[in-house]
Amino acid sequence: MIKPSFLAANAPWLAAGGLLTFSSSFGQTFFISIFAGEIRGAFGLTHGQWGGIYTLGTLTSAVAMLWAGGLADRIPVRRLSVIVLVLLSLVCISMALAPAFWILPLVIFGLRFCGQGMLSHIAIVALGKWFARQRGRANSIISLGFLTGEALLPVTFVLLTGVVGWRWSWGIAALIPLLAVPMMLGLLAKDRVPQGSMEQAETPGMDDRHWTRRQVLAHWLFWVTALGYIAPPTFGTAFFFQQVHLVELKGWTLEQFTALMPIYTLCSLGTMLITGGIVDKFGPARLMPVFMLPFAFGMLLLAQGQSIWFAAVTLALFGMMQGIMVSISAAFWPEYYGTRYLGSVRAVAMATMVFGSAIGPGITGVLIDLGVDFRTQMVGMAMYMLAISVLFAFVFLRLGRPSAATA
Repeated sequence: MIKPSFLAANAPWLAAGGLLTFSSSFGQTFFISIFAGEIRGAFGLTHGQWGGIYTLGTLTSAVAMLWAGGLADRIPVRRLSVIVLVLLSLVCISMALAPAFWILPLVIFGLRFCGQGMLSHIAIVALGKWFARQRGRANSIISLGFLTGEALLPVTFVLLTGVVGWRWSWGIAALIPLLAVPMMLGLLAKDRVPQGSMEQAETPGMDDRHWTRRQVLAHWLFWVTALGYIAPPTFGTAFFFQQVHLVELKGWTLEQFTALMPIYTLCSLGTMLITGGIVDKFGPARLMPVFMLPFAFGMLLLAQGQSIWFAAVTLALFGMMQGIMVSISAAFWPEYYGTRYLGSVRAVAMATMVFGSAIGPGITGVLIDLGVDFRTQMVGMAMYMLAISVLFAFVFLRLGRPSAATA
């Protein structure tokens, strides 16, 4: 349960985190993909070509995150967030003015790096350092920015595109990160440092030490975790990226599909608020084996169902998975590896997620061009998530919390 006193005492920093996560929407697949039909039509691209461009831009941003993620350890949140917000606005303008297909990889790189990559990374790294015992609850609150963007922006910009066209829509999108700049400067006028006996400025991880990036990469737990950590961005990105293709297969309209996004948002929010407290009390290990199960079952349902209501159920289950993952993600890395090098450590995790979100559209686009429709692909995705859930049950239920875990 999130207490009003916690909200009141930490309102500026929680609001700043929420503003960053909301602003990241313009670099997220759920937003970019609603323009897939217009972009492919404007530049004469096939599903595979557009997916390949998206993969190239996103993969490049994943590599850039390995370097840039560490900036969150060295540059104050207030300054770094403003720089990235301004860059994101400029990239949105570049999309609106794109003259030919050759510039699309650069634009996609900028959107993915600034939005999905850096803004999300800055928000969660700052939260990991600002809060110790209530990371799960704090992460639930700032993630309302993600959910608000997912609920409102797709349907809003689908309707807006129908009125002003896709290029003007991107021009309007460019204004929103700029409007966030003065708000960030005001909210973060004073930095937050955890104080008191319950929260310390730095908290260690396993073996009561702070792990460097090199040590994390040399440790087996990171690579086991990466097998599951990469699945939601890979399959979730593919799901949203191919939504235009999916609605064509099912005989729905894009307006019908995007109108269901509030279901995803509400289920994600409800699950997130519940599991945030569970993570704070018991740690992320308890939820690692189960967090992918809802989306796996949703994929199996949607692969077979033809009614639009199957999409509603799948979005609800996807939201449940996202809610659990949000609660886990803020707590796992600082709890197991410490907070001193959290920016550089989590940059590797973020790069893994961005890599997953890169390969999803590319692979699914090529498979569609080869005649393997997305319904068939969803079954394979579900089987992978079920297998990794079994692996995580063996690993994390035995490993437990870092206080008992050793390298």
